[in-house]
Amino acid sequence: MGRMVAWEYALLVRRYQGQGRNFHVSFVWYGPEGSRTDVTTYGDTAIAHLNRVGREGWELVSAAEDVNNVQGSTEVHRYHLKRPIS
Repeated sequence: MGRMVAWEYALLVRRYQGQGRNFHVSFVWYGPEGSRTDVTTYGDTAIAHLNRVGREGWELVSAAEDVNNVQGSTEVHRYHLKRPIS
C-alpha cells in the first residue's frame, strides 16, 4: 500500500456588500492553524487570490455561494482549499 497523504485545509471568503456604486468587496483568509487574516489588499478578484495561494501549493477543493438580496445585496463566496502537509 502507498504512503497516505496528510492534508491541511484553509478557507478563502469573498464578501460583497452594497448596491450600485456603493459597494464593498473584502477577502478573508482562514488559515489551517486557525488564523483569520484580511487579505483584501492582495487583489480585487477571487482569481487573483486563488492564483496567489495556488503558487503556495494550495488546491481548490470546492466553492459555494450565498446571496441575500432582502436588505441591499450581500454575496458570500467560500473557496475551500487544501495542500499536502510536508
